[in-house]
Amino acid sequence: MYEELRAALAGLLDGLPPKQAAQAVERLIANYRGRTPTDAPVLRDRADVAAYAAYRMPATFEAVRAALTAFAARVPDWSPATHVDIGGGTGAATWATAATWEGHRSTVLDWAQPALDLGRELAAKTLPDTEWRRQTIGEGLTVPAGTDLVTVSYVLGELRPEDRRAVVAAAATAAEAVVLIEPGTPEGYLRIREARTQLTEAGLRIVAPCPHSDTCPIVPGQDWCHFAARVNRSSLHRQVKGGSLPYEDEKFSYVAATTLDATPAPARIVRKPQLRKGQVLLDLCTTGDGLQRTTVTKRHGTHYREARDASWGDDWS
Repeated sequence: MYEELRAALAGLLDGLPPKQAAQAVERLIANYRGRTPTDAPVLRDRADVAAYAAYRMPATFEAVRAALTAFAARVPDWSPATHVDIGGGTGAATWATAATWEGHRSTVLDWAQPALDLGRELAAKTLPDTEWRRQTIGEGLTVPAGTDLVTVSYVLGELRPEDRRAVVAAAATAAEAVVLIEPGTPEGYLRIREARTQLTEAGLRIVAPCPHSDTCPIVPGQDWCHFAARVNRSSLHRQVKGGSLPYEDEKFSYVAATTLDATPAPARIVRKPQLRKGQVLLDLCTTGDGLQRTTVTKRHGTHYREARDASWGDDWS
């Protein structure tokens, strides 16, 4: 699905002056990092939308796909028939959902018509049944009752606090599963943490990344929970973002909650594993003991081999 997305993005900036694209990207970076809550659409015109799609869609796709994959692992016999992507813009989360499950119908809600138009254009060949609907994102938003999956990715930071709470409430009230993704910054984590509390208070259980639905053991201001997704950068992506490496790591924070009878993993690896001679150090968030570091050595046999192959963000048991 990523290759199909790259093909759809190819040629997107043709005819757009480089200076105009660069200026749009700079402004979008500030919004993406969540420092400018607003009650107006961030994507204002075709230039903004084209720059956003080239700059953010590959990374957003990989981050959302990673979060959805972690959730799907906890509900292996479930797949959504209906999916609503709140504030979906040009549809990166909808592409990621299609990369995770088949046979569902997606609806993208966004308040920026230029984003919806471009999203529809990009998805025309690969995701032709997707519905693109203009909708104010905030107070008054509703999600159809019985919706199976709601995604909200890289949106909460753009919203005022009251609108943020309204979006999470709408998702929690109507959906069987809710997956929220934000930038992997301290601010993004705090928004996810706040939304996580809202979801549990609404009766949903947390199944990823947390191994429990209790209070997060991280002390705000001292650390934050986030993960990383590897993004293979196309020439288009490098043109917009600069740099020469063929890849980058997208940092993100997320939470996945559900009304389904699902059980989270016993523990989650919350930092990159540290490989030492004959041992692996794993930083874990656990079900009963909060944050802890465990050392896996060669004496652990199969467990040791599993630890050497483990990655940041993986389940651990």
